[in-house]
Amino acid sequence: MTIHKEGYTTIAISLIFIFIINAVIDYKFADITWLRWLVYIFSALLFLTVLQFFRDPRRNFTMHNNQIICPADGKVVVIEETEEGEYFKDKRLQVSIFMSPVNVHINRNPISGVVRFFKYHPGKYLAAWNPKSSTENERTTVVVEHENGTPVLFRQIAGALARRIVWYVKEGDAVEQSKEFGFIKFGSRVDVFLPIGTKVNLELNQVVKGGITVLGELS
Repeated sequence: MTIHKEGYTTIAISLIFIFIINAVIDYKFADITWLRWLVYIFSALLFLTVLQFFRDPRRNFTMHNNQIICPADGKVVVIEETEEGEYFKDKRLQVSIFMSPVNVHINRNPISGVVRFFKYHPGKYLAAWNPKSSTENERTTVVVEHENGTPVLFRQIAGALARRIVWYVKEGDAVEQSKEFGFIKFGSRVDVFLPIGTKVNLELNQVVKGGITVLGELS
């Protein structure tokens, strides 16, 4: 299993924390066997949880010029027409994918094209399923224009546990479908805004994989 580069610092801090806690327990409570074993088990579970969160599994990615690919692992929680007020300022088809702490949290470009717009917004950390999280939470907005002229907006949204969004793109960049454009730490959501009438191949509550599951078809 490969570990994503965004996890190196967090994993190192976790190891230091676990070492200190176990050293204190061994020194102060050496005669309380049950307590020591309880801390050992907790330490192992904590380390495995952090490790799996930053995993970067090997995958055969989906690459198709006329398809839109899911930008993240998780569960589809929204498929609806809504008003997009930041960039398009009109009605769009929104598809939202919720990522729990057990999902891979790498974010991938749903289409190939050129980044026409990028903006980072500091903000709150409401639960990712809260409708207000789309406009009030820490987030980024990316708009990529496909070679056929179709723009697709996708937005990283921090959740209640997330405290850092990472991105690897800027305006003017040429990006490739299914390649990484960012990472969100510990629970979050990705929204995709498509032209009205776009064919969507997903259903609510469907479990999807970033870079693999086909979200929809470009017109």
